[in-house]
This record gives sequence, structure tokens and C-alpha cells, in this order.
Amino acid sequence: PDSMTIGQLRAECEKKLNPAFSTEGQEQEKDATETRLAVDEENVLRPFTLMAHRQNYILLAAHNFQGYDTTEFSDTFEEEDFSFKDTETQFQLSVKTPLANNLFERNIDIFAAYTVRSYWQVYQKDISSPFRETNHQPEVWLQLHPGFEVFGFRNSLTALGVAHQSNGRSGGLSRSWNTLFANFVFNKDNFALSIKPWVRIAEELDNDDNPDITDFLGHGELRMVYAHDDHTFSLMSRNNLESGFSRGAVELGWSFPLFGYPYIKGYLQYFSGYGESLIDYDRYVNRIGIGLLFTDLL
Repeated sequence: PDSMTIGQLRAECEKKLNPAFSTEGQEQEKDATETRLAVDEENVLRPFTLMAHRQNYILLAAHNFQGYDTTEFSDTFEEEDFSFKDTETQFQLSVKTPLANNLFERNIDIFAAYTVRSYWQVYQKDISSPFRETNHQPEVWLQLHPGFEVFGFRNSLTALGVAHQSNGRSGGLSRSWNTLFANFVFNKDNFALSIKPWVRIAEELDNDDNPDITDFLGHGELRMVYAHDDHTFSLMSRNNLESGFSRGAVELGWSFPLFGYPYIKGYLQYFSGYGESLIDYDRYVNRIGIGLLFTDLL
């Protein structure tokens, strides 16, 4: 209305842009996970919408202290002196889109997503800076928001779906597998906990490029995320208890503000264990990388 002041208009815009704020501009008690889900809900009704799914980032320099095994690459390309640098660039792009919204008027949604993660030997000029590995993961799932509480943690999202992951190669470098998964997300204040079990869909042994992949990637992962003052800290643990801490993996992440710029954050990621990529699912990787983050978990 004509009587609305600039302050009132600003408060309304802030409410629309950031659901964690009220019309008076005062921050409400709203969990970080619920704020993140509110962004999805705001965009889900817009046609032809692509939203962020997993993190989108680029690690400009990712160094593997163990080095990368090139035996299979040398055999495939018949080059004895085939070699990789221990430092490379890695990036991940991940988007999702709604296929159905509010089914049966019970707040049940269906989503599809695509995630690609590439490992780029940009510093290896001797062999024209190739992509060492690229993993593709399309998936589709049904999600709902139960809202029940367990020990003070609210189950803000539960998902059931199917995923395919492969590296798009053939011969000795081919890797792929399919899984049925569930994902239970619990949150409290600025802390989120994701429990994601999965079951591999069996393949014929003659066509299975990696029959022992669950020995290294297990049957699920645990992820914890904490947000504080524009900093986000994350921990992923996979297959540690199941393998007796012999074939597991741990990933630590820290995203932080860059000079007050609101659209990009700095990102530090450390990985130790098996399954960093499909080509290295059965090899130990001890890697740290630094770069830029474009969309965060919270």
C-alpha cells in the first residue's frame, strides 16, 4: 500500500528472501536445516527450476599424500610411462528438480537429481591435462517431512529413492553400481544429522566391474553439519564400524566467508580412506584440498 514505509518494505523483502527472519526483521528461533528446506519450498513451485542438491564447489588444489596408482591406466592406454600428479583440481556440480509436489495433499514430494564429480589433472601438462576420473550420479527419490522428535532432534526430512553411479568408462577402467537408499535428516538449532543407509542392487557377476565395492563403501554413511556465523563445519563417516576401521572413510569440510562476498565461500576439504572416487574405490586416499564453495549444506 501507499502507506507502507521503506522499513516495512525492507522487512517484507527480508522475510521473503530469508525465512529465518520475521516481518519485524528480528531473527526467530528457526533451525538452520529448516531454513535451508524453506529455500527449496520457495522455489519448488516455480516451473523449469533447477535447485542445488549436494554441495557445488571447486577445489583448485587437491593434494593426495598417497599418490595415484596409474597401473590400470597404463595397461588401458598401453603407455608404460603414464603418470599422474599428486595435486589436481576437483569439482562437483549437483542439481535437482521436482517431479511432483504435495502428493495427496500430504506434503510428499518426488525429486530427481544429477551430480557429477570430476578429478582433473590440470597440472599434468605432459599428458595434456586429462580428466583422471569423472563420476556421474543420477537419482530419484520420494521425500516427506515427518516432524517427529527423538531426544530433542526433529526429523525434518525422510527420503526413499534409487541411485545409479558410474564413471562412464569401458574395459578395465569401468566402474558402476546401483543402490536403493533411505535418508533420515534430523536437526536441532544449527546442527544437522543425516543417517543414510543403502542396499546395493545385485548385478550379474559377469557384468559386474566391481563386485566387492560394498566391502569398501559399506552400506551407508553418517553426516553431521554445524553452522555458526557463516561458517559451516561438516563430518562424513562411511564404513568405519562395518569394516572394523580397516576400509572406511572420513571427510571433513569447512566453508568460510570470503571478504563479506555473499555468493561464494572459501572451502577446505580433507578426505582419508577408501571410495573417494569410483576408480579408487579400493585404494586408500589421503587428500586435502582448498577452493571455492558455491552452494552449502546449510
